Amino acid sequence: MRCCDVEALWDEMREGVEPKREHVLAHLIGCPTCQELYREYEGVAYCLSCLPVVEPPTSLVPKILDHIKTVRGARYSIPDRIARVPSPIGELYVAFRSTGISYIGIDLGEPFDDIRAHVERRLRRAVRPADAPQWVLDRLRRYFATWQTDAESLEMSDLTEFERAAMAKALEIPPGEVRSYSWIAREIGHPHAARAVGQAMARNPLALLVPCHRVVDAHGSLHQYGYGLALKARILSMEGYEPQQVRKRA
Repeated sequence: MRCCDVEALWDEMREGVEPKREHVLAHLIGCPTCQELYREYEGVAYCLSCLPVVEPPTSLVPKILDHIKTVRGARYSIPDRIARVPSPIGELYVAFRSTGISYIGIDLGEPFDDIRAHVERRLRRAVRPADAPQWVLDRLRRYFATWQTDAESLEMSDLTEFERAAMAKALEIPPGEVRSYSWIAREIGHPHAARAVGQAMARNPLALLVPCHRVVDAHGSLHQYGYGLALKARILSMEGYEPQQVRKRA
């Protein structure tokens, strides 16, 4: 059993936002899922609190730190590459690794160093400038020709389980159509997590390819988009979106 709001809270903590105790308590009071988990583990927590404090052996800490360095080093020793790629909606910044495209951003005129710093914060690893390989160019060209994405070309292993589920469901929305945050929440088995879905879409590192622009609010309004509502409307229009059908499709 997982609580989507708590998963979102962990994401914020990883990004440096420290939750306040009153916020956590307020969430616990209003969340039946967390209340059930709390009741389930309350007895275990009490028993553990009664145990005497045992100091870990001094030899254990260096071993743990060495293990963390080994695992992290193996995973992140090779930085992502980032390239500037032209597209029908303007210049794109595309980060990629051997396992797939890991980030897409639309160039709004910021200095490249600022863009690279932003991508490194989002991916939590280093990126280095490079030319886009042919397979990246081919996937982007195919996307703008068909408005369809090959999910196997995307690198999403660093996202949370909830984020991956929300992204996978967004990929199922046909071009030129929209669905609501609450629709995605219901479809992935978390009917009360529309707000968490909205947060996942806002942090989507693969704009366009994971079509968060096809996700709207419960009333059918375009709601918001990291690159502005005008661009969101433009992309939907290029896909063949008909605004008069928005309420039905949402």
